[in-house]
Amino acid sequence: MSLFDASPLGSVPLAGKTPEDAKRPLADRMRPETLDQYAGQEHILGPGKPLRRQIEQDRLTSIILWGPPGVGKTTLAQIVARMTKSEFLPFSAVLSGIKEIKTVMADAERLRKLGRRTILFVDEIHRFNRAQQDAFLPYVERGDIVLIGATTENPSFEVNAALLSRSKVYMLRALTNEEIVELLRRALPMVNATAPDAILEQIAEASNGDARSAYNTLEVVAAASPGGAITEQTLLDSLGRKVLLYDKTGEEHYNLISALHKSVRSSDVDAALYWLARMLESGEDRMYIARRVVRIAIEDIGLADPRALEQCMAMQQAVHFLGMPEGDLALAQAVIYLAIAPKSDAGYQALGKVLQEVRTGRAEPVPMHLRNAPTRAMKSWGYGEGYQHAHQFEDAVNEMECLPESLAGRRWYFPTQRGIEKRIRERLDELRARRGQAATETDRPKA
Repeated sequence: MSLFDASPLGSVPLAGKTPEDAKRPLADRMRPETLDQYAGQEHILGPGKPLRRQIEQDRLTSIILWGPPGVGKTTLAQIVARMTKSEFLPFSAVLSGIKEIKTVMADAERLRKLGRRTILFVDEIHRFNRAQQDAFLPYVERGDIVLIGATTENPSFEVNAALLSRSKVYMLRALTNEEIVELLRRALPMVNATAPDAILEQIAEASNGDARSAYNTLEVVAAASPGGAITEQTLLDSLGRKVLLYDKTGEEHYNLISALHKSVRSSDVDAALYWLARMLESGEDRMYIARRVVRIAIEDIGLADPRALEQCMAMQQAVHFLGMPEGDLALAQAVIYLAIAPKSDAGYQALGKVLQEVRTGRAEPVPMHLRNAPTRAMKSWGYGEGYQHAHQFEDAVNEMECLPESLAGRRWYFPTQRGIEKRIRERLDELRARRGQAATETDRPKA
């Protein structure tokens, strides 16, 4: 028996009036059947946009739909299948393996020979390993299937290069509050409820751009509302706490810490606190945040304010000692301190340049005058000869060159004119001048 039934959309339930309709989840009952009913994604589905033209001209190739939960990836795939009169087969990356893939592909190949096209919809395609993803390649190449993959993760990281090169990636955006409010208005008759726009706006805000979440909330609130009239109190009782989009191992994890780091670097204290709060509310590991904040102190403040690192190490101890929620205040305090502190990456840049020199240049021997001479033989060989003990000179400043001869005079550290580093720069210029090693302006980067 074929894995496909005779209908163009296989066994996938779509919106429609059936006796069992009222028992289906609201999100499924409200699933649109045409592009005109589809909400959002105007950047790819608006009139004249590339994906819409592909669908309307029936020239669809394999695509990857990348976007957050509840924005309509599955629905869009079903609409595509309907409009292109294709067989539609949903396939779960969670439940299926290579054996199931091969079975489905064999059916798809037979259907192609009969002139019938198959759209294989793979939900959560990022959960397939490389071998499983590779199993699709020959069938995509031959045109046995049109593959539509859906993923919440960045395809650049989660979909192998061979499959990615044969597919067009379309990025779907989280729905706006206005778009979700309009969807909720349409859904009210389906749950026999009434609600003012202010209530719908609160549901939309709490859904965080996820239409499925908004529908689920509306369904719960409507069921809890006597007579179907949704009130503010019923909403508060049912809504609970907004769940923020977050994945501690996924892209959003890195996006948020990047936003925090760059806000601190830009001295935008309010933005830095906002991104910190987003991570805290999403349940991020506090010690992970603490480690990253310590890194910011080293990388972006450095010696412009040496106390920044001290503050951050104290913060790390406080977070470890106090735990949640008291330790969150220490994180906030450190982030505020770093955001308003003078900035310098001179130390970061200097180390990077020195490491580059070490990795690409010759490993020069240590100059003889810098070597210890613990034995008479070593002294006779010239170890330590010419060494100038700094404390025997005025202000403990000598004129001895400590770099190998081939690198003599090279400079890598150039302090900025900001914060404490301005004083460090003045002191360094004084030391270099006294040692006859003043940096030229061509050597020194612009502050």
